[in-house]
Amino acid sequence: MARWPAIKLLLAATLLAARGGAALADPKDSPPAAKDSPHQYTFSWPFRPSDKMRPRGGTTKGAPLTLATEPSDAWRAIQEPGLDKVERDRRAILAMAGAYRTTFDFIETVGFKPGFEPSRPYQSWGTEYIYVIEDAGKLIRLQHVMVLFVAGESGKVEGPFVQKHWRQDWRYEDSDLHVYAGRNQWRRDVRDPATVRGRWTQAVFQVDDSPRYEAVGDWVHEGSYSAWTSEATWRPLPRREDSVRNDYQVLAGTNRHTITPTGWVQEEDNLKLVLGADGKPAADSPYLSREAGVNRYEHIVGFDFSSGDRYWQRSGEFWRAVRVAWDDLYASRDRFEILDKVDGAQMFEPLFAFANDLDDGKPYDATAAAGLIRRTFAAFVR
Repeated sequence: MARWPAIKLLLAATLLAARGGAALADPKDSPPAAKDSPHQYTFSWPFRPSDKMRPRGGTTKGAPLTLATEPSDAWRAIQEPGLDKVERDRRAILAMAGAYRTTFDFIETVGFKPGFEPSRPYQSWGTEYIYVIEDAGKLIRLQHVMVLFVAGESGKVEGPFVQKHWRQDWRYEDSDLHVYAGRNQWRRDVRDPATVRGRWTQAVFQVDDSPRYEAVGDWVHEGSYSAWTSEATWRPLPRREDSVRNDYQVLAGTNRHTITPTGWVQEEDNLKLVLGADGKPAADSPYLSREAGVNRYEHIVGFDFSSGDRYWQRSGEFWRAVRVAWDDLYASRDRFEILDKVDGAQMFEPLFAFANDLDDGKPYDATAAAGLIRRTFAAFVR
């Protein structure tokens, strides 16, 4: 398996390709697109100078791929008559697993302050496999792993480049949540069981399995339509924003996951929220703008994900130990903070290095893994 040029490029962010592969450059460094760029924005700011509103993101080109054209068996399973509501919900969640081309589109749509100027839209995409790593009935864990083949200017394809990406956990009637509280802090949110009856929580985790956000929502099934819509929830800035913005601290948003015959779509409705020194929304002007996001997951066929399979087979036990450590922390603390950097390093770096050694064939040492996890948590979590 090929290695990324630098471990710092292996971030939870979507530093992916805008033209068919993985973007190895930070969004803030991306120049305006050339006139022949394939970027598109039908929904846009039509009277703004085009160069100022060209989408930012990556520029790396990837290998050709083939999209699925027939409805998946997983989608057909959701339509089966006679299912009870919980089983239909479960099948919709499980239908998100599989091989995908992923595309990510974000644009500011409304500004709330005098003199508002919209930031450049963001577009990126890549290829990833979503594994069902646990199915315990009313708990389903889905792990995203990116596998990218990158085409150079000469057309030569390099790769595969493998990166453990984000994770989503789905729990039925979960009343013990851990939600983002702003400024790199998370807190326990215990709900009245009556308020989550018949509902599912989706918890989203970063590449190092640290928390991102968790929300309660409802699955609705009407014929061929199956979608889950969340309550509004706070979440930290994603890498695509954190790398270029310092004028707000929280995304306050809702998500809708819709299952399609050949994949699924995540739509986001986000407010960019400013916090005061007390950690509460600024009294005079709490919101800068509203942002719309559309993340499409389109099934692909014939793509070589074997390097991702191998990575997960070799490192999966280690990442399970990391998840257990986080579960232990959730059980023991009602509030905690995760530091951005310690001695110039981010939390994912030592964990990724250990997992990469396993992928390269190093035998798994549970004692060494436990020690690394303990030291990493002691350094970054308080």
